[in-house]
Amino acid sequence: MGQINKLPLPFLSRRALLRRAGNGFGAVALSTMLGEVAPAWATAAPKVPHFSPKAKSVIFLFMEGAVSQVDSFDHKPMLDRYHGQNPRQTIGKIEKTQFESIGAVMKSPWAFRQRGESGIWISDLFPHIAKRADDLCVLRSMTSGFPEHTSANYFLHSGLGLQGRPSMGAWVAYGLGSVNENLPAFVVLNGGQIPSGGLDCFGSGFLPANHQGSLLNANGIPLANIVPGEKTPARQLAKRRLAERFNQLGLAESGGNDALASAIANAELAGRMQAAVPELLDIAGETEATRTLYGLNAADPHTKTYARQCLIARRMVERGVRFIELTIPMVDGYARWDAHGALVKNHGDNARAVDQPIAGLLADLRQRGMLESTLVVWAGEFGRTPFSQGADGRDHNEYGFSIWLAGGGVRGGMAYGATDEWGYRAVDKPLEMHDLHATMLHLLGMDHTRLTYRFSGRDIRLTDVRGQVIRDIIC
Repeated sequence: MGQINKLPLPFLSRRALLRRAGNGFGAVALSTMLGEVAPAWATAAPKVPHFSPKAKSVIFLFMEGAVSQVDSFDHKPMLDRYHGQNPRQTIGKIEKTQFESIGAVMKSPWAFRQRGESGIWISDLFPHIAKRADDLCVLRSMTSGFPEHTSANYFLHSGLGLQGRPSMGAWVAYGLGSVNENLPAFVVLNGGQIPSGGLDCFGSGFLPANHQGSLLNANGIPLANIVPGEKTPARQLAKRRLAERFNQLGLAESGGNDALASAIANAELAGRMQAAVPELLDIAGETEATRTLYGLNAADPHTKTYARQCLIARRMVERGVRFIELTIPMVDGYARWDAHGALVKNHGDNARAVDQPIAGLLADLRQRGMLESTLVVWAGEFGRTPFSQGADGRDHNEYGFSIWLAGGGVRGGMAYGATDEWGYRAVDKPLEMHDLHATMLHLLGMDHTRLTYRFSGRDIRLTDVRGQVIRDIIC
């Protein structure tokens, strides 16, 4: 056997090695789009949950601005009895409010009635949702640690009242991955109002950037550049292959920078979305009965906007999107639910926008057999005071308010916890945002204490060092 020639091996720097190995490292992001198979570590492939989940997806109906609990889901006859009286003499100690304009005890302008077979108290503010009372689990003892919108929005979304932490949608995407390679795992359907705190409410924080919420407009052009720029598929494919080569070089030059790798992955997902999103948003094939159910034929344009959002949310769940958040329509400029004055107009207009579409969503999910595996969460960032701000508004109240959940392994037709007789402070089974987050993750098959990410020298989780699963509400 001949002697093997021993040639001197050239010295390769780390960057040179990565550059030469670019086809195996930098091509990862584009490979699935071009029909190749990417390594499992490079994709947002489905991940195995900690235990068998009850829910596969979450639809988060964010009522930004804060719905008044005593005008919606928390019936307090004492407000009728003491309407117009001094709250310091009737209620007692009054906590500092956002604007310190404390008026009289204020009864609800809407009548409360017991609804469904379960007899849950729901006001006439939500006549359509009231018909779905037996699907609802109303949490009447929620609290927040923040009385101001921006910090409270961050707290609700990320478990911390400061900017920069991953949103709960990003945590779900990180923990469970995606079951549809052509759509993001976490989508925000924007009806017109980005909440206080901005896009950081939907951010990925220190998690990889491919887990951040992807913002789609419910009306008009859903996303910039969603229509391919080239006239033929062949030219578009050639353009993508050229982008792949540049991405290989850039990623190799960076030494495999994680942020750049995530950006490339996001860009490639955007390319695949050019085919998936138009089909997703095309609701022309939905039946007339379905359109009527959601309110797409309603006279109110804001009802139509939210109806479209809710219907698209159902279509996203059908396609495997993990976490879908809906913002509210732009009713009357920038009113939100923030009723510091003109409570009847503010809450009335916003309720007309969302009431029928939400009820339609619950009914549609139920009749399609999807509600059992879809967790629907309805919540604002805090509640409102049982006394007026000025003459006809209500100030912020973080001490006790109502949210509700439906489907996804939650017991319907029940109320959990309670505020005091005024609807002011949570007194029975008080809850905090960490408890809500722990419960949501549990229903998705994740132990909130084990879903962690190493950052800044410690393992961080959505629930920080707090949070208890609300087991009494789980089927």
